[in-house]
Amino acid sequence: MIDEMTTVLEPSPLSDFVETRYIKDITNRALAYIKAGFPVHFRGVSGSGKTTLAMHLASKIKRPVVMIHGDEEFTTSDLVGGEYGYRIRKVVDRFISRVLKTEEDMVKRWVDNRLTVACKYGFTLIYDEFTRSRPEANNILLSILQEKMMDLPVGRGGEEPYLRVDPEFNAIFTSNPEEYAGVHRSQDALRDRMITMDLDYFDYETEVAITQAKSKLSKQHAEIIVNIVRGLRESGKCEFAPTVRGCIMIAKTLKVQGITPIRNANGAFMQMCQDILASETSRVGSKTNQDRVKGIVKELVKKEVGTGEAISVSPVRSGHNRGSRTITKSNHPALDASNGVNKETEKEAVIV
Repeated sequence: MIDEMTTVLEPSPLSDFVETRYIKDITNRALAYIKAGFPVHFRGVSGSGKTTLAMHLASKIKRPVVMIHGDEEFTTSDLVGGEYGYRIRKVVDRFISRVLKTEEDMVKRWVDNRLTVACKYGFTLIYDEFTRSRPEANNILLSILQEKMMDLPVGRGGEEPYLRVDPEFNAIFTSNPEEYAGVHRSQDALRDRMITMDLDYFDYETEVAITQAKSKLSKQHAEIIVNIVRGLRESGKCEFAPTVRGCIMIAKTLKVQGITPIRNANGAFMQMCQDILASETSRVGSKTNQDRVKGIVKELVKKEVGTGEAISVSPVRSGHNRGSRTITKSNHPALDASNGVNKETEKEAVIV
């Protein structure tokens, strides 16, 4: 039916998807479980790439995709289907001259929703953030995943009260940890029917590759951004640890603004990092945490790209042509009489 097919996606490889050794290992393991007939469940913190990885896995399966996003307001009918509108049938009888006979029938119209469509045609189901739906709405999945049978409502157009799940049907689930707001605890019986793969933060190589691919920045600039984000994460002093999503936000904004993460007098890069990372790692209205995060980010940016203050440059007064050098002045009164500079604080620098 046309109404059913409008919900189906054709999987295709993502143009900017990054496959490092870490990603390939997860993909190959998950694909092995799928081929063995078991649903796969990616569980991890927000921003750990669960949905993107699910889409990538679906493209490897090479079957049409039906996607569902978990919602607190979902009921079983939102997954299975329901009666939407009416079908009207009108018959006009003119068999007898001068006699007009009209008959009308109005029947409720049943429409299959996405879960039923996936089970009927053997499509790949991606149920994103499935624990945001109430547990009772997901009870229909128990028989689908175990007995490969789907219980159907009685009012479904006089058809059989159950549907045999197509052998090519596969299911991929994603969820956040239970401590996240709006997340329900999954039923033990449902969790027992799937293979859960806990996704940790990406390794350094993967984070750099993803940041570079999503923003088109140079590898050097991507590494600076990743170092700052990972430094904040490893500090352990924020409410929520930043993920590669923070790296992507910073990198894309830099690309659009035409800014590079180097020392600059106006501190635009530092301000950008503070805004994005304080927002990503703080609860709503948590000003204390935001201020703490901004302080940590400030030190991390200084470590990676400098202070952002104006650079004082003076020519070399010796007879050697050695270029220019940065002079750092000290409050110590013992200055060299010839040039007024404390020799112990004089530093060579390359001016970019």
